[in-house]
Amino acid sequence: MTAQTHGSPVLQARQLRLLMFGLMTGMLLAALDQTIVGTALPTIVGELGGIDHYSWVVTAYLLASTASTPLYGKMADLYGRRPVFLFSIGTFLLGSLLAGLSQDMTQLIVTRGVQGIGAGGLMTLAFTIISDVVSPRERGRYQGLFGAVFGVSSVAGPLVGGYFAETNWRWIFYLNVPLALLAIVVCYHVLRLIPFERREHTVDWLGAGLLVAGVSALLLALSWGGNSYAWGSPTIIALFVAGAVLGVAFVLQEARVTEPILPLGLFRSATFALANSAGFVLGLVMFGSIIFIPLYLQIVKGASPTRSGLLMLPMMAGIIVTSIVTGRAMSRIGRYKWFPVAGSVVLVVGMLLFTRLQVDSSLWAAFGYMVVIGVGLGLCMQSLILGVQNAVDVRNLGAATSSATFFRSLGGSFGVAILGAVLSTRLASGLADRLPGAIAQLPAEQQAAVAASGGTNISINDPATILALPGPVRAAIQASFVESLHLVFLTTGLIALVAVLVTLALPNDQLRGAGPQGATGGADPLGGKAPAPGGKPLTKESKDEAAADLNAKSQTML
Repeated sequence: MTAQTHGSPVLQARQLRLLMFGLMTGMLLAALDQTIVGTALPTIVGELGGIDHYSWVVTAYLLASTASTPLYGKMADLYGRRPVFLFSIGTFLLGSLLAGLSQDMTQLIVTRGVQGIGAGGLMTLAFTIISDVVSPRERGRYQGLFGAVFGVSSVAGPLVGGYFAETNWRWIFYLNVPLALLAIVVCYHVLRLIPFERREHTVDWLGAGLLVAGVSALLLALSWGGNSYAWGSPTIIALFVAGAVLGVAFVLQEARVTEPILPLGLFRSATFALANSAGFVLGLVMFGSIIFIPLYLQIVKGASPTRSGLLMLPMMAGIIVTSIVTGRAMSRIGRYKWFPVAGSVVLVVGMLLFTRLQVDSSLWAAFGYMVVIGVGLGLCMQSLILGVQNAVDVRNLGAATSSATFFRSLGGSFGVAILGAVLSTRLASGLADRLPGAIAQLPAEQQAAVAASGGTNISINDPATILALPGPVRAAIQASFVESLHLVFLTTGLIALVAVLVTLALPNDQLRGAGPQGATGGADPLGGKAPAPGGKPLTKESKDEAAADLNAKSQTML
């Protein structure tokens, strides 16, 4: 469908497809990079050394991408989508190229941080840009495809990472370069046609600094707690206190400036506040629990990291299919509320089903449970972002969209930390009960071998070592791990109930824009005259000329 402003097409159908291709390519880069590196990380560390800094390869990317996300939304509102998006993807391209050229672990960590800075804008700006050219009523059809990108990346990442880990790990990063260049070329041309109203402003650099510093302190506490430092250690407590103090300072700063990074007035909207709250809770459930399913497949079923990624295909199929179907259904119905409600209920069921998983459960049972969770995620992921966008005006569209992405990512960080602590505590108790008796059954030489591999302090992050242990010890660890997983998924199921209650409280607003038969559900957010990026007025003649030029180029590209 052609997006319109006052009856004049902003993008023709072919141009809209090209834009979607460019945005989905950029989003795929960011989503893929979150999963592709983990599989190859042992190989990378083996070549570059620096095992003590192993976790920083992931932490640097997480810190940079999460902390920068809210800033991208505001900058896009102030300076336009095209320059900010091109900066984002250009930064990611530079970081990828430098990461592939890294000669030691320090260089890799720094360049991963550069990648993260770029990735922070790729996802949130994709949702923001498509909202500029498609009304909320029709937007679900397109944003459903974005959800499919996440599903594809979750399966493709471990497979591609495993392949390049066995050949040349540097191509994990070099692979991003041609894809990023393609996205830059496509989006550079198409984004010229998207109108943008430049307004007088002053950037709240102090607020931006407080936000980045506060989020960084909080994420470091969540990342290091229970791993590098005990949860009650002075370092972790100091980081949490610093995050809280900086957070309060950020709120006070935003309340007094005229152009805040995150306008606090947005939270007066019930839809905005509730949808972001639901996104935080669902992020906690989603990221905090899904990371443990591959561990089950590796520790209990003996799958390699690459094969465990392939075995996650049922969940990803559920996400992909449901995201696309949900997007089309929202466009046809014109409302979104009951999709996240239904998705939250399905997630509760899926989490509780996983509490039935045993050591001897068949893979088909696990596949069935994965499909249920995939369907629940597919119902929730795009509908909440669409609700947030539908509740705000164009002036704050970038900031509102980035806030939805930010709160979901922040919830995921909390989920990984909280559920990781639940798993570790229960697992330690289970191993203390089972391992001594299992080790006592072994001959003396095998007891010595077990002691050499860690004894009662064996890490579940090393499935290959666990699978190589003698039968009684391996069985004790697997039984303890599965028992611990039951508590993890029971916890996530109860947390998902909170998401059900929050989504039930969402207003049942109608999506703005024309429906399939032309019925309208309110003012199209594209209404009103708008200057072109850079402050130059986008006249009818200049727009038609640019559209004709792009249409000719798009035919050649396609």
